[in-house]
Parts: sequence; structure tokens; C-alpha cells
Amino acid sequence: MGRQVVFSGLQPTGNIHIGNYLGALRNWVRLQDEYDTIYCVVDLHALTQPQDPVVFERERLEAAKVLIAAGVNPERSLLYYQSKVPQHTELAWILGTLTQMGNLNRMTQFKEKSGQGSANLGLYSYPVLMAADILIHHAHKVPVGEDQTQHLELSRDLAERFNRRYGEEFPVPEGIIPEVGARIMSLQDPAAKMSKSAENLGSRVLLLDDPDTIRKRILRAVTDSGTGITYDWEAKPGITNLVEIFSLFTDTPIGEVVNEHSEKQYGEFKLLVAEAVIDGLAPIRRAHAALEDEEVKRIMQKGALDARSSAEGFQVGVREKVGLGG
Repeated sequence: MGRQVVFSGLQPTGNIHIGNYLGALRNWVRLQDEYDTIYCVVDLHALTQPQDPVVFERERLEAAKVLIAAGVNPERSLLYYQSKVPQHTELAWILGTLTQMGNLNRMTQFKEKSGQGSANLGLYSYPVLMAADILIHHAHKVPVGEDQTQHLELSRDLAERFNRRYGEEFPVPEGIIPEVGARIMSLQDPAAKMSKSAENLGSRVLLLDDPDTIRKRILRAVTDSGTGITYDWEAKPGITNLVEIFSLFTDTPIGEVVNEHSEKQYGEFKLLVAEAVIDGLAPIRRAHAALEDEEVKRIMQKGALDARSSAEGFQVGVREKVGLGG
């Protein structure tokens, strides 16, 4: 039996930050060693929010560049734009006919975003397209953040529902959730997840920020009353968030970080965190600067060809099972 298949996707909405990196992208890179990895810039999903077409075109390319700079190797992973593989949307339609309205009504992300006045059919059916993204290549594992577990559960339900109705076709995908770093919090509000869309730019550190910007944002990070460096999300969420970031960028267990730095002042510890982040992101910035746009476009075009071939190989069986084979 060959290696299991891992699938994951990244929305091309700019502002890729260290929360995305520590919670997802870094793990994507590591998974290349153990699995057959398929990574997708999910540009169709991004259209559920209004996009300026010129800016959006640039952000799609930028997302691909950042993935490659962060260590996703097109020689080892299948990397492509979702929109270039029409089997995603074909399978989404078929899965949509198996999806109960009640399933979609319960999705918390739809409730949150529609409450902001941006409700549309694409946003409502987003989880079905996400299920198709995963199932189209018969993926076995999906690295997900805590906020995506509900969507993964629907993907599992739809795989099982299809298999029961039409016969065995899809593996039932399992989630891979990192023990630490699944939720990096905002530097300005440690009760909220670090977000691409937060109005306060100081709430996040972007992967391509220069060292001065990184230093400035981490030194201005919200901390807690009292002194001492501890790891306690209830009592000291600000410092705990910084401890987690430091632990991940230095590959040091959290217990060791706390033992070594417990007596330090907040300002002193923040400087150490800033330097660890600067050092950790330096190779990504260098790799990004060395990438030519045309080279990345060629990589993504080849990836789309390979992904269409892979997807079509599986989709033939799906069509036959539902009566669309002839």
C-alpha cells in the first residue's frame, strides 16, 4: 500500500501571518516527509467575499509564492489553484445533493459572516465545496485548525453518505490538529484569534514583515497585570500567547521556556520573542525574494495539469456510480 494522501488549502486573501504559518503552513511542510501531499490555493472560496479583480489576481500569485517560500516543494507536493481544476465544483454539486439544509444551517462560520451582512449562496455552501476539495483526490488526512473541525466533520459525513448510497468510493478523512500552535492569538487582543482581516495591523506579524516591523509589533503586544513569565491562558493570556510563539519558533518545549525565562521582565522577554520570530522568518523572506513571478506561474500551471489528471481519474468512478458515466 502506498503512502496516505494529505490535502489542505489556503485562501489567497493576502496578509498571511505567523498564525497561518505556525498553525498550518509549517505543518504542511513537515507532512511532505510522511505523506503524499496535495496543497491548493482555494481561490473559489475567497470569492465568497467581495474581491477587487486586479488585487485578487495578485493575491492568488502571492499566496502561491508564500507557500513555496515557506517550504512547500512542488517537486514533492501537488500545488495548484482550485479554480483551474473544474472537478472540484462538479463534485461539490453532487455532494450538495446529499447535504441537508440543517447541516449547513448549523455552521458557525456562516452564522458569523452572514451576521456581518455578507450572506450569499457561496458562503452558505462553502462547506460543501470544502468537502469536495478534500474528497476529490481521495484524501485520508486533513490538517485543520480548531475553527475548521466542524467543516471537516461535514466532509466525513458526506463521504459516508455517498458510500452508503452509491457504494464504496471515498476514504473517510481524518483531521490532523497540531497540539500547540493551532490557534495563535491576536497581539492586541489575546482573547481573539490572530486574523488577516483585523483592522488593527499591530494585531499580527506577517510572514514577509521586515525585522523592524516585527520588533515593533511584538514590543507593543498586550500583556497582563503582574510580573513573571508563565503559561496560563486563563490568568495571563497575553504572555501565554507570546510563550507559545517563542516555543514554536525556537522548537523549545513550553515547560523549558517558562523555567528558563520565568524571572524576566515582560519587555525583556518580548525582545527575545521578536528576535526568535525574525530569525524564524528570515529564510522565508529570502526564499520569497528569490522567486520570480513567471517561475511561480509555470509551477502553478503544471500543478493544475497534474491535479486535473488526478481528479479526473477519481471523478470517472464517481460519475459512474451516480449514473452519469455514459
